[in-house]
Amino acid sequence: MAKKTSLRDFQAYLAGRLTSAAQGHGASSWLALQAGDVGWLIDLADSGEIVQAPRLTQVPLTRPWFAGIANIRGNLHAVADFSMFCHGAPTARNNNARLLLVGSRYGSNASLLVTRMLGLKKPEDFAQEANDPAAAPWEAARYSDRQGVIWRKLSIRALLDDHEFMTIGV
Repeated sequence: MAKKTSLRDFQAYLAGRLTSAAQGHGASSWLALQAGDVGWLIDLADSGEIVQAPRLTQVPLTRPWFAGIANIRGNLHAVADFSMFCHGAPTARNNNARLLLVGSRYGSNASLLVTRMLGLKKPEDFAQEANDPAAAPWEAARYSDRQGVIWRKLSIRALLDDHEFMTIGV
């Protein structure tokens, strides 16, 4: 039976790992998440704070994948449903859904609504696969794990530089 960890304990652990990664200490890790049916990996240093998906304020005349605005401790964050942005199904708003605040490091209040967080992964547990020539520029690479599952590596910097991602109006 898997050990249950509270969200607060996981965030404290992740904050410690982020601090270590930013200072160049400790082993390299990836944050794993699921958006729709797709597994994504993010460099731990590029990931941001993780919060339970809050109630969102809808914004009219925006693209279907723009989920709305979230108030996180008095700061407004633009929320993109990452599964829908990747042309997948809308993210179910349930107890597993999380908001990943990805833009803070780059001076942006952008965040991704994802299906679930899957924890930390070690890069040495993955083998690099051939890149898809049709992949978006923010899909940095593809990897397979020891079970043969394909994972996509997300470049947060490239995502925030992407014109499509930054253009929310219809």
